[in-house]
Amino acid sequence: MFNRQARFNIDRRIRLLQFIVLFSVAVLLMSLFFFQVIKANEYVRLASQNRLRIIRMSPQRGTITDSKGAPLAANVRTFSVNGYPVDLQREGSIKLVSSVLMRNGIPINEEELKKLIEKQYSAPYRAITVASNLTFAQAAELITDKDFSEALFLSPVWKRTYPAGNFTAHVVGYVSEITKEELEARKDSSYRGGDMIGKNGIEAWYDEELQGLPGEEVIEVDAKGRKLRDISYSPPQKGSDAVLTIDLAAQRYAAELIGNFRGAVVAMDVNDGSVKCLYSSPSYDPNPFTWGISNKEWAALTDHKERPMMNRVISGGYPPASTFKIVTASSVLENKVVNTSTTVRCPGYFELGDRRFRCWLRTGHGTVNVLRALRDSCDVYFYQTATWLGIDRLIKTAEKYGVGEKTGIDLLGEISGTIAGPEWKKERIGENWYGGDTVNYSIGQGYVLMTPVQLLRAYAAVANGGKLVKPRINSKAIPEYRKLEIAPETIKIIQEGLREVASTGTGRRASSFGVQIAGKTGTAQNAHGEDHAWFAGYAPANAPRYAVVVIAEAGKGGGAVAGPIVGKMLNLLINGNKYAEPAPVKPKTE
Repeated sequence: MFNRQARFNIDRRIRLLQFIVLFSVAVLLMSLFFFQVIKANEYVRLASQNRLRIIRMSPQRGTITDSKGAPLAANVRTFSVNGYPVDLQREGSIKLVSSVLMRNGIPINEEELKKLIEKQYSAPYRAITVASNLTFAQAAELITDKDFSEALFLSPVWKRTYPAGNFTAHVVGYVSEITKEELEARKDSSYRGGDMIGKNGIEAWYDEELQGLPGEEVIEVDAKGRKLRDISYSPPQKGSDAVLTIDLAAQRYAAELIGNFRGAVVAMDVNDGSVKCLYSSPSYDPNPFTWGISNKEWAALTDHKERPMMNRVISGGYPPASTFKIVTASSVLENKVVNTSTTVRCPGYFELGDRRFRCWLRTGHGTVNVLRALRDSCDVYFYQTATWLGIDRLIKTAEKYGVGEKTGIDLLGEISGTIAGPEWKKERIGENWYGGDTVNYSIGQGYVLMTPVQLLRAYAAVANGGKLVKPRINSKAIPEYRKLEIAPETIKIIQEGLREVASTGTGRRASSFGVQIAGKTGTAQNAHGEDHAWFAGYAPANAPRYAVVVIAEAGKGGGAVAGPIVGKMLNLLINGNKYAEPAPVKPKTE
């Protein structure tokens, strides 16, 4: 009986001990789950608050200069106000920080501050930017505030500035704060919220090379945020500098020459594709995008009529008008439809079925061959020969000249233009191609559209003897080209015709500014007002170096408006100075 009672007591104690052990293990597991999972973020915050701070240092962006070293995009030193989310999110910190900023002239209320923290937050101990673009004087005044050091600190930052302003806006572009969408698209990049990123022009095309690499400093602090020791330090790496082929003097001159016309001026070396001038009018000042743009400035930039942010050189699709006649002439010659002896009589009109298509000279040009047709820009000659040729063969020649394709210039926003044709018309408009469409096409009207840079490349190909070069703005870019696939004999005929245009023909005014050029006028119909004025030319006529294309929207006459701009720009590029207008002759006095 005694043994049974003793065994029972022992078993009961063992079960109690087992229960205590199991209960203790359960409590331990529950505690681990509570502290490691449920309270993990809070304890990470508390631990980081007592230990680590990570300061990210933005790199200095690579500078951009013109071909002669003039600064087009540079950097200036400013200051940013930074803080750590772990400090800013303490009870009462948001209110305190907002009041510090507000009384020092930085208008950021509590709600805006919360949004800034949320937008840039990645870790509680990674610094975020609260305010930026402070001058040295502003920064010095701010740090004297008694509450400033409670949750904030200053850091020097490089800020982008554009000394050439509107003269190179469409070439250089601008930087602006990275958006949430851009950040998500670059998850594996070094970008963080609040960083600046290239948005347009060279700044965007070569953003990876220009941006550099950010630096990082990790320090250990005590509970009051006082620095105890350095953990690690990696300095920021400056981005690569870019030297452009652009000449700032040519940019300024282009702005002066085109004046108040909407349009474009673009110039290029015909042999290596280096772009010397690329000016779109009207232009804009890119500096506000970096420093902060006002509602008034933004309203001016989004004007639907002037469209100053549109780069008309690469994004403006226009009927090429009579500048397209080099394509039609090449096609009829290449396909043996005509030769230099073939003539067409121009009475001032061309009849096709029951329709009459007028020549620009109502009295007609008489009997003309291909050379005289180019010289005098006789529409009837091209109407007739294109009708003999047919649209399919004309389009194939246009494709050789790069019509309907992007040139590949190193700028964002280039369009391909429109080469059109029977299939295009059927698909887009739902109609068949008619003979009248071919007639219009032959003189660069109707459905064909080209950008100024496309036209520039086509004329450069004629000038250099048959190389369709790729336009380039970065001087480090390797020159590229493909063969035009037009017979040398045909190119020589086109060259001769273009020389006659600018010596005794419709474009002769363009050769009166210090250099003999070869080129072609164009007057494009405009459904919204006066005709657009074109001129495409190159010089020197006998040994071409540069080609220039100008379009002046609603400029009416290519020879009268666009031609002189081309002549003066070519004079600057070749002779190195502006054309000096002759002084007016004073009348003699007795």
